[in-house]
Amino acid sequence: MSKNKIILLVLSFLMTSIWNTYAQVATVSGVVQDKSGETIIGANVLVKGTANGAITDLNGKFTISGVSTNGTLVVTYIGYVSKEIAVKNQTNFIITLEEDSRALEEVVVIGYQTVKRKDLTGSVASVSGKQIAAMPVANAAQALQGKLSGVNVTTQDGRPDATVSIRVRGGGSISQSNDPLVLIDGVSGSLNDISADLIESIDVLKDASSTAIYGARGANGVILVTTKGAKEGRVVVSYNGYMKYNTPTKYLDALDPYDYLAYTWASGASVGGNSYTEPFEKLYGIGRYTTTNPNGIESYRNMKADNIQKKVYDDSFSHNHDLSITGGTEKTKVLFAVNYTDEDGMKLASYYKRANVSLKVNQKIAKNVDISLDTRYTNTMLFTSAKVSQLNYLPQGAPEKDRRTIAMVEKMDELGFGNCSNYGECQAACPKGITLDFIAKMNRDYAVAKSRQIATH
Repeated sequence: MSKNKIILLVLSFLMTSIWNTYAQVATVSGVVQDKSGETIIGANVLVKGTANGAITDLNGKFTISGVSTNGTLVVTYIGYVSKEIAVKNQTNFIITLEEDSRALEEVVVIGYQTVKRKDLTGSVASVSGKQIAAMPVANAAQALQGKLSGVNVTTQDGRPDATVSIRVRGGGSISQSNDPLVLIDGVSGSLNDISADLIESIDVLKDASSTAIYGARGANGVILVTTKGAKEGRVVVSYNGYMKYNTPTKYLDALDPYDYLAYTWASGASVGGNSYTEPFEKLYGIGRYTTTNPNGIESYRNMKADNIQKKVYDDSFSHNHDLSITGGTEKTKVLFAVNYTDEDGMKLASYYKRANVSLKVNQKIAKNVDISLDTRYTNTMLFTSAKVSQLNYLPQGAPEKDRRTIAMVEKMDELGFGNCSNYGECQAACPKGITLDFIAKMNRDYAVAKSRQIATH
């Protein structure tokens, strides 16, 4: 075969491939329904491996353009098993989804009882302990972000132990608190007081029928936290921990000393004239006061700036450790768990430390009577004093060893910040906040029928 014939064959093959590729792109449409034939509104239909997709409308219909005939459609909807359909040469689809029996069999806590999700009539959102423990955060509330529909979780700022705002279906009051009621194993508490590794599940009651049992306290929603319990069997020791390194992503650009002084000088003159500029000129030896500084403001052109940002905000290291021991017999079950969290903030002298000890004992004293003891001890050390924020107001871009910088730090001493004559001494001198919590609860469970149980506290 001649060389020219080979080239012609290769070109023909390439042109055929290009033609087939363009011919394989089409627009597909269809309907998504359940087993009974009812259309499903809001189902996600996505071309596998791409971002090309659509959501079914009020009639359960969808249309997607630019779909390759060798592609695959992936159809998903909450409470139903995901389904994949090969496109091939088909352009119109009738897709039937089956209910996810595993999701329907999931047990949900609703305050006065536990029910299977398929029997649930109220509005309840749930998240498992595994999902929460997978997030390296000190506050379990932060791990709820984006995981529960109708529940908005916002961290107020970047400080260690910063306040986490939780709103269930938005706020209902302008002047009063919109915080939901948080119950940990039936006792009012805070998500910040418990290790994420100790949580079995979190259920959020969102509607009036679910929260009615709690009266006015449940008006903003109720968050029910169920912690892990003691289990029968051989002794099991488990450890879970993480280490985290934080670093500022960017520092703000600051003026150099010359530009900083020129700007401040001009700004003072425009605001108050000589009454503002004269003290400034005396301080820096510029303008009418150049006796000790013959070159005036020009002497600051090549002077090194004092970057306060890098002294106030720096790298930090955090770590968390969880150790649990569980086991027991048919009659006696024990769970002992210890947690230690040490989170350093990137801002100077800010940190959050928490030590948590939990003990759960379940004792069967008769055929139909169980007694359980649940104790939890928490020791919290927190320092995020607002006085540290005074450092934010130090001159940005001022000359190194600026006398106003020293004066500002001395002023902070007067405010009770501690002996902060230099930045390195701040952490040792600053006051600390310590919180101690101890909670103990005892239950007596009476099995009065095969499927009925009464718990008293």
